[in-house]
Amino acid sequence: MLFLTSFFCIFIGMKKLLTILLIAITCHLQSQQILSVKEQARVIDEILADRFNNLLPKLMDRADIDMWIVISREYNEDPVIRTMLPATWLNARRRTIILFYRDKAKNTIEKLAVARYNFGDNIISAWDKEKQPNQWKRLIELIEERDPKTIGLNYSTHFNIADGLVKTDYEEFMQNLPNSYKSKVVSAEKLAIGWIETRTEREMVIYNQLVDITHDIIAEAFSEKVITPGITTTTDVEWWMRQKVNDLGLITWFHPSVDVQRSKDDLKGHLYSFSDRPEQQVILPGDLVHCDFGITYLRLNTDCQELAYVLKPNETEPPKFLVDALKEGNRVQDIFTNNFKTGRTGNEILLKSLDEAKAEGLRPAIYTHPLGSYGHSSGPTIGMWDSQGGVKGAGDYPLYENTVYAIELNTTVTIPEWKRDIRIMLEEAGFYGKNGHRYVNGRQTTLLTIPRVKNHQGN
Repeated sequence: MLFLTSFFCIFIGMKKLLTILLIAITCHLQSQQILSVKEQARVIDEILADRFNNLLPKLMDRADIDMWIVISREYNEDPVIRTMLPATWLNARRRTIILFYRDKAKNTIEKLAVARYNFGDNIISAWDKEKQPNQWKRLIELIEERDPKTIGLNYSTHFNIADGLVKTDYEEFMQNLPNSYKSKVVSAEKLAIGWIETRTEREMVIYNQLVDITHDIIAEAFSEKVITPGITTTTDVEWWMRQKVNDLGLITWFHPSVDVQRSKDDLKGHLYSFSDRPEQQVILPGDLVHCDFGITYLRLNTDCQELAYVLKPNETEPPKFLVDALKEGNRVQDIFTNNFKTGRTGNEILLKSLDEAKAEGLRPAIYTHPLGSYGHSSGPTIGMWDSQGGVKGAGDYPLYENTVYAIELNTTVTIPEWKRDIRIMLEEAGFYGKNGHRYVNGRQTTLLTIPRVKNHQGN
């Protein structure tokens, strides 16, 4: 008896050890997708060098600005300068002034920092305080030496990310600027937006990996590994996703949200899924579960919404009426992205897409936003959930190539079996380039199931 007891304890111990090893291997495999902090820094600086040397000159030519001055102070950074910081800089230092000068005739670009330090390896310091104690006077010297046609500053009415120049810095700059140059000062809005929204070829290779990681986390969250129907709450899943991101060494730019639609409830307003949803709602069989989730990695952001169905006992697949409802959501996506054309404004794309979808009997709402250096980034806003007639200013901005969007929308579908309407809410990262639109890493066309369907064989 003692032998059997000892053997049983050894067996249990080995089983536990095997389980621990399998978990460790799984975590290790997942972590291989994430670079170390040191390697991330290397990649970030390499991408920055490419953007400064190859992308920025084209953007300055397109905006017809030959000098761009970005001014920022520590802990009150211009959103643009935050995307330019070397990987080892987490903030600007003191007052940091960056000057870019584009000589189109010579096909050159100068990148100078009117600061006490080099701005990483890409932008060299052009201020010796011992020779010129006044930082503003040194900036003016650099301007006069180059005699630009235009001087772009980051102020904007409709684009917050392009409006990073604070009142104090603007006033001090203008006070020190000679009168002969004041008429040359213009808004750098188009240049700043171009810098923020345009993605390079290498960034798009990386973007695919980011979205893949995002999809993997959602797939695990919407599975029996995380959700036990009748016990797990929507809030539990939200915090699991947040913890998973942290454990992988990543961050998320917004707190995840999880909500459910079910047969006995009426359709709530749009805000229900994002801010008015009840907390700690227990997930039950028959629920249609929805999430909104995104990560930040290598200074890029994702934003994704997907759906899962909780199988009832003896069900092996979602009911056909929900499968068909998802197809209607995919159809709205197709209509919408087929209208992406270079030069069209966000408002033009929005209204044309809504008209075409409604003509097919669909009930769409489109609220797509630029995605990239920020989650809610700069570029053409294509609808807002509460502005389906167009968005003044940001919606009037045109579509350019090599840009990424959160293809965010929904369609309302009547479900007779539930005696109510439901909302199919979808969001996927989409890239627009010379060959048109494509999804960065695919899109959801099949409902996830909780639990996953397993093939069991037996008598």
